[in-house]
Amino acid sequence: MKTGSKLAYNNSVFWISSVVITIVVLFGAIWPQRFAKGASSAFNFTTYAFGWFYLLAVLFFVLFLLVLAVSKYGKMKLGPDESKPDYPFFTWVGMLMSCGLGIGLVFWGIAEPMSHFYTSPFGAEPLTRQAARTAMGYSFFHWGMSQWAIFTMVGLAVGFFQFRKKENGLISTTLKPLIKERQGAGTIRKTIDTLAVIATVVGVATSLGLGIMQINGGMSTVFGLGNNTTSHLWIVAIMLVCYLASSMSGLDKGIKWLSNINLTLVFVLMLYVFITGPTVFILNSFTQGLGDYITHFIEYSLRLSPYTGGAVWVREWTIFYWAWTIAWSPFVGAFIGRVSRGRTIREFVTGVLIIPPLISLLWVAVFGGTALHMDLFGGTNIAEDVNKDVTSALFSTLNELPLSYPLSILSIILIFTFLVTSADSASYILGSMTTNGLATPPIIVRAVWGVLISAIAAVLTIASGLEGLQTASLVAALPFTIILVVMGFTMFHQIRLEYRLTRQRRI
Repeated sequence: MKTGSKLAYNNSVFWISSVVITIVVLFGAIWPQRFAKGASSAFNFTTYAFGWFYLLAVLFFVLFLLVLAVSKYGKMKLGPDESKPDYPFFTWVGMLMSCGLGIGLVFWGIAEPMSHFYTSPFGAEPLTRQAARTAMGYSFFHWGMSQWAIFTMVGLAVGFFQFRKKENGLISTTLKPLIKERQGAGTIRKTIDTLAVIATVVGVATSLGLGIMQINGGMSTVFGLGNNTTSHLWIVAIMLVCYLASSMSGLDKGIKWLSNINLTLVFVLMLYVFITGPTVFILNSFTQGLGDYITHFIEYSLRLSPYTGGAVWVREWTIFYWAWTIAWSPFVGAFIGRVSRGRTIREFVTGVLIIPPLISLLWVAVFGGTALHMDLFGGTNIAEDVNKDVTSALFSTLNELPLSYPLSILSIILIFTFLVTSADSASYILGSMTTNGLATPPIIVRAVWGVLISAIAAVLTIASGLEGLQTASLVAALPFTIILVVMGFTMFHQIRLEYRLTRQRRI
């Protein structure tokens, strides 16, 4: 038996987290109606009682990272001072995008601005030019720095401890200086790692569920196939087979090549829509949307409605987004930390906080701007289609462009490769998290997590649809948000200490 397998079999984090996920899968499969009802109640309570906490925490992450990047600590490397980056810049960015917001961006890139256009965040008259402007500005906010700040917090902490301090890549290790070797420290660390694993599985399953729903919607539109449970299960099965094939080739082959393919397809598709769509309108809407995003950043970051008793819209959008991102931040953060060895803190923070968000905003401007232009000036009804079926957003828009059929097929391929890359990357990180930080977890452990992720994604999608996916992220993210805040303070203390030690060694 391989050492990695023994670590998994003897690791309580592996068994507790896998059993919890299995129970959730079985409950949702056997009692889908009860599962859906419970999901609805949990969603309402969590967003109402803890929405303020999510908003404050995410704003803290953004400000903390920006200050850290421009400080004297920004020159410190994630690794020894003489270390070089493991991956070329283009490949690095591709990995960030593929494991970060690939599926969600393709799903919501048109669906979100068109949803806000149909139902304005501030109660403005729907389907108007003012509603379109507000829709674009708020979409920029949701896909800008705030989401990526969450990933950056985890990635920086994991990368710093793993490569600079030569520790393992576990989430609990980033809190080791606080926990120390006091009585019960082992139990505390295992609890933290278990919460991180459960949050990761649920967060990734949410993204996979969105991708499965969109592929099913696309295949229904393009090929006339049924949008039903059977189709969902077939997509999951094919994804699982492709993921296992990719997983066997390892991090430097399967994930690396898939990431390059994903980034290439993203740019090809985005460039085509940019050229064939309303190019000038896209550029104008991007510029104005960026201005509105910067102008209203603090307002949107802290927006609630305590005096009106409402805030339903904020709970269903902003709070869900932050919780969803936090839920799978252990995976994305650990992954981007793993592939960022040799980069300075300043390069890491500015790279992750600027490049992926900028690509995301360009995507929203190109695709969301094209859809808005079609409805405002072309007489189409994309917003109404999205209101009826959110999975139709991308394909309803592509139908209005030249070569819509091959374009739709290319989009389905892109979504599918994002699915496979996310499942592959997540199972790799989960395997490491449940084998005491093993750098190369055994295939059998990765396969177990791949199957469980696929299963819970299928159950959540079939049993309660989008609401079930949203609720799972919200509930799983709550305890991990507290861990993230504490992680920030612990990491800063260790960076200051390392900086002093480095200066002393140079004297």
